[in-house]
Amino acid sequence: MQTLDRPLTPTQDKPLIIAGKSFSSRLMTGTGKYRSLSEMQQSIAASGCEIVTVAVRRVQTQAPGHEGLAEAIDWTKIWMLPNTAGCKTAEEAVRVARLGREMAKLLGQEENNFVKLEVIPDARHLLPDPFGTLEAAEILVREGFAVLPYINADPLLAKRLEEAGCATVMPLGSPIGSGQGIRNAANIAIIVDNAQVPVVVDAGIGAPSEAAEAMEMGADALLINSAIALAQDAVAMARAMGLATEAGRLAYRAGRIPIKDYAVASSPLTGTVTT
Repeated sequence: MQTLDRPLTPTQDKPLIIAGKSFSSRLMTGTGKYRSLSEMQQSIAASGCEIVTVAVRRVQTQAPGHEGLAEAIDWTKIWMLPNTAGCKTAEEAVRVARLGREMAKLLGQEENNFVKLEVIPDARHLLPDPFGTLEAAEILVREGFAVLPYINADPLLAKRLEEAGCATVMPLGSPIGSGQGIRNAANIAIIVDNAQVPVVVDAGIGAPSEAAEAMEMGADALLINSAIALAQDAVAMARAMGLATEAGRLAYRAGRIPIKDYAVASSPLTGTVTT
């Protein structure tokens, strides 16, 4: 990992810092929807990610596809991000977050106070509840959690959550699992411009080009699950998403050329051969 006491070369980057913890990868992945635990393990490794989100309720109830999941990952190498998936109210989300913190401790991460906060009352559209999310976030921050809230791409809500003490904000690119890509680019750009905490684009990314697009906009990190797990070759897609995240980040730091309404010759006209 790059140390901060030496100058960065053009291709080196500072680590991602969330709640004081340092990560070299800017891609987070999930554990749901894979065809097998083996495929999940290989995909996580291929992606190069260091943070993996786990649905607390599904692990605790041993829901289909989650049997043995907690034991299938080497938690000495991967940082667990417990999430409150399936919670419809702030009260539910707070209770599940507490369970997630205990689960992380039982699996050896004694200091892990991270939680991906999801409050989603609508089972059809799976859009997060802004009021319930803010209510739960305020409670969890007071209890010492590093809260990573999943939200609509709402700049005002993002700022309110940051002011409440959240460790990141996580605006959706488009609805969960839709693969529609970045449909909220203008609002995400405002969030990125205003945020003093990391901005993690979560949900909707379907292809590596879309992952790169989000990072080129200035997002600090991505969380991608469905696009990897449901790909025909999940392991290959995980690798592609990891590379796209790196490429998009490097492109953002490099600074793209301005978009013009006219052509500009790439070769100078001086010194041309004339007859």
